[in-house]
Amino acid sequence: MRHHYSCPLRWSDMDAFGHVNNAVFVRYLEEARIDFMHRLAPGDGSPSFTGGSVVARHEIDYVRPLVHRHAPVAVELWVTKISAASMTVGYEVKDEDTLYLRASTVVVPFDFTENRPRRLTAEEKTILKEYLDDAAHQRGAVAV
Repeated sequence: MRHHYSCPLRWSDMDAFGHVNNAVFVRYLEEARIDFMHRLAPGDGSPSFTGGSVVARHEIDYVRPLVHRHAPVAVELWVTKISAASMTVGYEVKDEDTLYLRASTVVVPFDFTENRPRRLTAEEKTILKEYLDDAAHQRGAVAV
């Protein structure tokens, strides 16, 4: 399963060449990831996904320029890997028939009171498995 986030484009996202600046895409990924993480939290008093996390790594393949427009762009997000103390998230930034970017982020749960990484809980792993799709990145669901 994938998480779908509709990301608005802002006039300030554009660079001198008339398209969305490459660094801005990292912010789009962050917005989608935060939306995803907030929706994962069970909200029934469970501590799952309520603490902090830090980004350990980003990997980004820019496929095609995205020109500023009024319509939002879709960011699809899924989990590609779950380990004891991290998860890897895959992304595609796209329209229905155009892929602009593929990316992945390694996210580490972090205990800010102890100032150190922590392990994913069993409940967190179970919830993340619903979004696990390790083959999605290789499938190329959208024509390039």
